[in-house]
Amino acid sequence: MKRRTAHWAGAERREDGTGRPTARSGRRRGERSPAAGPLWERRLRRKDVRAVAEVRAELRALLAGWGGPGRAETAELLTSELVTNALVHTDGGAVVSARFDGGPAALATGRLRVEVRDFLARHPRAPTPGARADNGTGPSACQEAATSGRGLSLVHALADGWGVRAHGVGKAVWFELDAQEP
Repeated sequence: MKRRTAHWAGAERREDGTGRPTARSGRRRGERSPAAGPLWERRLRRKDVRAVAEVRAELRALLAGWGGPGRAETAELLTSELVTNALVHTDGGAVVSARFDGGPAALATGRLRVEVRDFLARHPRAPTPGARADNGTGPSACQEAATSGRGLSLVHALADGWGVRAHGVGKAVWFELDAQEP
């Protein structure tokens, strides 16, 4: 049975692995204009951290042929960080979306915007760069040994732009990447 797992405005992808998304003709009410490029969206259930790998795989398929060396991999990494944050640090599910700006050539050379919306209004706090240990000498041993807490630092360091905006009952954390490294 084919089950729909993600939605692209103007294209569909099915779980059965039939390949790249295929375009639909015409536009429906509410779809983005052609200049905005394709939109991919996926809803994630509450605390479903297994979905992080699935989102990465779907994004990898979407980004095939997009951008310069390493750009698609950077997008995958940053997306998985934001999705993980939303699923681990909130009590609800999340919605992840990706879209390209750049018209007809967007899938190859457009600017990518990924957004992860959750249902918790509290905004995330990025770790302070250069945070000092209690004695002021450098990062504490606990900070250096931590296996979490670096996601927003990665987004800040690697994205061409990023931010947080309020939406409805929650927030959206987003980042943008140009197809070519600036």
